[in-house]
Amino acid sequence: MADLKMPELNSVIVAGNLTKDPVFRETSNRTPVVNFHIAVNRRYKDSSNQWQEDVCYVGVVAWNKLADSCRDRLKKGSAVLIDGELQSRTFKTDEGKNRTIVEIKAKRIQFLNKFNKSDENDDDSNSYNDDDSDNSYQDNSFDKFLTDEESDLINDDDKKE
Repeated sequence: MADLKMPELNSVIVAGNLTKDPVFRETSNRTPVVNFHIAVNRRYKDSSNQWQEDVCYVGVVAWNKLADSCRDRLKKGSAVLIDGELQSRTFKTDEGKNRTIVEIKAKRIQFLNKFNKSDENDDDSNSYNDDDSDNSYQDNSFDKFLTDEESDLINDDDKKE
């Protein structure tokens, strides 16, 4: 029997809202990095046919220009679509125990909230890629996937800001 090789695939796409303001810092060699968590909601019908909602909290890390964009554009409650890959890392807690976490290393982040031109400092884009070229662009194509209720919620949030 021929040896089978498993494909190497690590890709995640998830949409949610930030649970807290992002934490921005720079590494010792001045590389920008930002960490934040998003809440991803899942609606389902239970055994008695009643709608229920479950929440999954997911950690996200973004680097370089993508981190700068997150620092400038995101805050608690911001809606985002994350395209990236899963990564795990191990660190020591204050008590000296090893702890491993799994998080999403973002490759692309779609900002789902609308922005005012005055907030953008001449930058009219809603999407950023994590690469060295400036491939940012205006992309509201995700809006067509929103339900009327979700669209109303986004518009209501914009009016509050």
